[in-house]
Amino acid sequence: MRALAAGAVRAAAALLTLAALGHTLWNGVAEGATALAFGILIGIGELARSDHRDAAAPAAAEDRGQDRPQDRRPAPLGSAGALAYALLGGAAGHPTHHGVLQVVAVVVAAALVGIVPHIARGHGPAFDHVARRVLAVAFAAVCFQPLHNSGRLEARLGQGPYLVLFLVLLLGLTALCDAVLGAALAGARTGRPYGSLLHDELRAPAGIGTAICATGLVMALGTAVAGLWALPVFSVPLLLTQMSFHRITAVRTTYRQTITSLARATEIAGCTRPGHARRVAALSCAVGRELGLSERELTVLEYAALMHDIGQLSLVDPVPAGATAPLPAAEARRIAGLGGEVARQTGVPAEVAVVVERQADPYREQPVAARIVRAVNAYEDLCGGQGHPGGSLAALERLRLGTGRDFQPEVVECLARVLARDGRAGVGPLPPG
Repeated sequence: MRALAAGAVRAAAALLTLAALGHTLWNGVAEGATALAFGILIGIGELARSDHRDAAAPAAAEDRGQDRPQDRRPAPLGSAGALAYALLGGAAGHPTHHGVLQVVAVVVAAALVGIVPHIARGHGPAFDHVARRVLAVAFAAVCFQPLHNSGRLEARLGQGPYLVLFLVLLLGLTALCDAVLGAALAGARTGRPYGSLLHDELRAPAGIGTAICATGLVMALGTAVAGLWALPVFSVPLLLTQMSFHRITAVRTTYRQTITSLARATEIAGCTRPGHARRVAALSCAVGRELGLSERELTVLEYAALMHDIGQLSLVDPVPAGATAPLPAAEARRIAGLGGEVARQTGVPAEVAVVVERQADPYREQPVAARIVRAVNAYEDLCGGQGHPGGSLAALERLRLGTGRDFQPEVVECLARVLARDGRAGVGPLPPG
């Protein structure tokens, strides 16, 4: 069903693009100078898209079932320019007459030109990015251009505050449409629950999305009064915002790399098996997706899972093979407490340290992330890192026997489903009871 919905979105975008390009080539471009100006603006916006890469992020995102980083990089100026052209009703006091299909044609042509250099460097966005942009902009244009070109919009709302209110509401609906499309496309790629993906998409407008919508609205209204000179003037604030966003992205990349390095410290010191922290993080995030955690919750879960054994660095006598699951409860809680103290000293968010220090508590007293980390870490320890069929079945049975106090039954069920879906032989959903 998810693949069918995503296929329908892509097919609709492709058909709309072909119709728009064919119509525009056949009938010519209305208000060519205006179309060229907005096309240049959109193209520059795509060119300014961040090419910042994080060596660890692609694998981490894939483990967590998220979009690839190149699919998540925003192009604020290009998006704002596309929305402005869709909502453009005039230029320098003269009404415009371009329609919905020309809006789509200009946006697609400019976006494709702008992403060519990124594709040449191997950093280009996926087709889903273009499909989502096409349909969202087409939605805004369909809601505005026919009403404007027929004169009904001005007759009913005039040129005052009611028009602005209408445009603000239309931008809100466009953002909702974009979120629905984004969640549908991401669901087909990642397999995460649609509700969780939609929640993440709806949270995006609170950040850079708000600036994009506001700038697009101001550009459209400013161009209607002052002409095309309004475009470079109103582009400056969003360009500055985009530069700030790039710096924040660089900081987050450095932060992720620091967390990954800390997670490897236990392996280098010989406290845990090679790759243990990475395996626990990957499987924990898969279970988190199955439970419908949000993107922020998945980030906290990933960081906590990477650092869950860091308390072993404080031990005088290492735990054999780093396996904490077979330890007595008091000793496991002591090591987890040491881990929480170390995590706090590294400057990670407080919720990450809480998950680390409470991973050995009875599950009814734990936050959800700690329940996941505890169950997945126990599974990994019991399997000895081999993941062979007999070990998987035996480990899951041990977890099931501990659901009375140590492991949440729902988490163990999700773990079994994830292992079965990943094709690990002999693993299936746990029977009820």
